[in-house]
Amino acid sequence: MNIRLSAFADEASANFAEQIRVLREERIPYIELRGLDGKNVSDLTEEEAKRYKEMLDKGGIVVWSIGSPLGKVWLGDDFEAHLKKAAHTFRLAKLFAAEKVRVFSFYTKTPGEDEAEVFLRMKRMAELAAEYGVTLYHENEKEIYGDTAARCVRLLNAVPSLRCVFDPANFVQCGQDVSSALALLEQRVDYYHIKDALADGTVVPAGEGEGCVSRMIAGIGKDTVLTVEPHLAVFEGYADIDRTQLKNKYVYATPQEAFAAAVSALRTVLTANGYREENGTWIK
Repeated sequence: MNIRLSAFADEASANFAEQIRVLREERIPYIELRGLDGKNVSDLTEEEAKRYKEMLDKGGIVVWSIGSPLGKVWLGDDFEAHLKKAAHTFRLAKLFAAEKVRVFSFYTKTPGEDEAEVFLRMKRMAELAAEYGVTLYHENEKEIYGDTAARCVRLLNAVPSLRCVFDPANFVQCGQDVSSALALLEQRVDYYHIKDALADGTVVPAGEGEGCVSRMIAGIGKDTVLTVEPHLAVFEGYADIDRTQLKNKYVYATPQEAFAAAVSALRTVLTANGYREENGTWIK
């Protein structure tokens, strides 16, 4: 079994050159692109994307996925405008040589009533992604349609080309039992976001919360990627990606210290589950 690490490096620094330096220092070969010099990846121009791709190539870092905000809007918002943003994001993905785009399934207060519309919109986005040669990966998130494991399953069944990213902390913060979520989704997960949380929503290092992170890693049955998403401290750009107040158990002197603590915690869990690090890959 081989596991490779990725990260939302914008949690270490808003400065993109510094993100690359930190990834190299932490021996993380992949990045899930989200914030670059204070700008969301979906808002980049194509020229900016080309420049950032050159920086990544020089730094030896590969784009694992585009951590887009697509689908993280209210269901009543202008969908045609959102599709234009999606098309632009998919063009950027190709420039970054990325085949994966992380997405969400729309904010809604009445998921049961809105299910048909959610499915329709997700299908249209998935079809558009296919035209650009990229695949959408749905992440469970607070207050969107797919915030419970059961609705994630219904969505994946309704949109066969849609793939799955599993975020244990988000399930905890939604009141979803993570063991039950794993039972429903484990065979359908393509990769994982690594962050953990206590029952009250407080974010903690991997393995210290209710996210069953060790159980989750122990159950991985195929080669995969774990994307470190620390959320152990408020970082520049947090308010743009989450509407809730971030609660943390520990205090860190700098975002880089918080990032390093998150990576260290994951390494501890991997080692406890019989993995060893070899040339940037965790092997079991």
